[in-house]
Amino acid sequence: MDIPTETVKAFLESVHPYDSLPQDELVRVATSFSRREYPAGSGVYEAGEPIRGLFLIKRGAVEVIDRNGELVSLLGPRNSFGERGLLRDGLAVTSARTTEDSVILMLPETELRRLIEGSPAFARFFNRNRGAETRGSDLSAVKVSELMARSPVTISPGASVTEAAKLMRDKHISSLAVTEDGALRGILTTRDLTARVLAEGLPGDTKVSEVMTADPLVLTPDSLGSDILHTMLECRIGHLPVVQDGQVKGIITQTDLTRFQAVSSAQLVRDAASCETPEEMAGVTARIPRLLMQLVAANNAHEVVTRLITDVADTVTRRLLKLAEAELGPAPVPWMWLACGSQGRQEQTGISDQDNCLILDDSATDDDLAYFARFARYVSDGLNTAGYYYCPGDMMATNPRWCQPVRVWRRYFRGWIEAPVPEAQMLASVMFDLRPIGGTPALFRDLQAETLAAAAKDSIFVAHMIANSLKHQPPLGLLRGFATIRSGEHKNHIDMKLNGVVPVADLARVYALQGKLTPVNTRARLEAAEHAGVISISGARDLTEAYDLIARLRLENQAALVRAGRKPDNFLAPSDLSDFERSHLRDAFVVVRTMQSALGHSRGALG
Repeated sequence: MDIPTETVKAFLESVHPYDSLPQDELVRVATSFSRREYPAGSGVYEAGEPIRGLFLIKRGAVEVIDRNGELVSLLGPRNSFGERGLLRDGLAVTSARTTEDSVILMLPETELRRLIEGSPAFARFFNRNRGAETRGSDLSAVKVSELMARSPVTISPGASVTEAAKLMRDKHISSLAVTEDGALRGILTTRDLTARVLAEGLPGDTKVSEVMTADPLVLTPDSLGSDILHTMLECRIGHLPVVQDGQVKGIITQTDLTRFQAVSSAQLVRDAASCETPEEMAGVTARIPRLLMQLVAANNAHEVVTRLITDVADTVTRRLLKLAEAELGPAPVPWMWLACGSQGRQEQTGISDQDNCLILDDSATDDDLAYFARFARYVSDGLNTAGYYYCPGDMMATNPRWCQPVRVWRRYFRGWIEAPVPEAQMLASVMFDLRPIGGTPALFRDLQAETLAAAAKDSIFVAHMIANSLKHQPPLGLLRGFATIRSGEHKNHIDMKLNGVVPVADLARVYALQGKLTPVNTRARLEAAEHAGVISISGARDLTEAYDLIARLRLENQAALVRAGRKPDNFLAPSDLSDFERSHLRDAFVVVRTMQSALGHSRGALG
């Protein structure tokens, strides 16, 4: 049905991003729209059908329904819909039908694409993935694979130190990867030759294996550049092998970092690593809010910001572990300190409590347990003093339940899987986010692999975990807006943690369980789930983009609070956002709800 151009133009002037167009361009766009009237209850399109253009509601209301029949959004005048499927492959992702008599305008796909290509406002509005804009160019955001020296020079353990010295001289390098059948056995540096060979007067035919650093600290190609600097500063080393699947892929040295800087976070890590008391550590962690503000202001990606902040917590924890052994004496048996919660996922922000546990060697006696009770108390009290407050739910190694030998932990996980009562679901959710911080990694490695394998095979447990993951819902109101907090201190705010990032973290945890995937970080789990085929490519990318936006706005809100001289928190007032940001945030929440609905209707879900 034809519609007067002036009428459409006047309407578009009140709709973003059309309001940003010059008058002559706005007239052209107005003439491109077609108009159609829909009685209440009419279908606009069905999921899977081809979409011919972008829909814009002029009058009335439209409900958007996912493939499982779940309502994900109720839209009113000035709301657009259909763009996700249109811009992806031209097929509708959802179904849309009117709930009252409606007038809907449609912009042809070719015209929409022309506007996206020619107008920055349209490009920003319809490009839900702003990842490329938010990633900084400093060391923090660069992956190790982009920094490492490829094709590292190697030498066998049986070679002589004279051969090693000549090789380093001829290649103008300061280190060698010591390998056997392609597998890393150690690293030899010029410092080793000086301190362990020349200074000790060893002969030139001494074998490399006798003076190398065996089983050195390593990184993976996917590690962040900040991991290099933080590890080097904390451990006072200058060379790090890069290993993937047991094979040496490269080697990183301090000289590789000369054109990159990450001064602020590195300074906090260095200061924390040299603290002698928890009170000194508190002085370091007190600077984290300002670090958060600076990192956000520099447009770093949210996963980089939270990774750098978590690095500080990891360093504080490892320093306290060393101080505990210095105070109490060497541990009687091997142990492993692990973090869970946001620290475990490497997703800490400007506010964090502590969630941790201890896994002990099976040889631990009752006397040994008494030692580790004091050990855990020392570290946990130190973390509290340093600003990482006691966990309200007592998920800490100071709780005897969470300071046990491997055999007990194995029994815990087996029991949670076999009898997934509500408490078991909650505990399993927390403990599936465990990440080793200090101690003997082997104590956890086998346990993690066994648990993932057993849990993934148990369809009833998986179904309960799915049901548990759906308890936190995104804050969507049916009438276009958000379901904000209704009363109290945070009235008219959204909890961007509980109803924002947590629903995505819960989804990612289930995907990792279904695919027996070892990553703990939420974004890494989504990427791994996509690569493993646990979720579709389009679903994974939609959810990742939604998560990026939610997490970014959460951090930006915290940074704004810091700038205002207030403590950062997780509560965001939608009224503080622009129309543009509110629109995108609501779309992100719709994606999360859609993915929750898809998971809830999957074969593994409870009826």
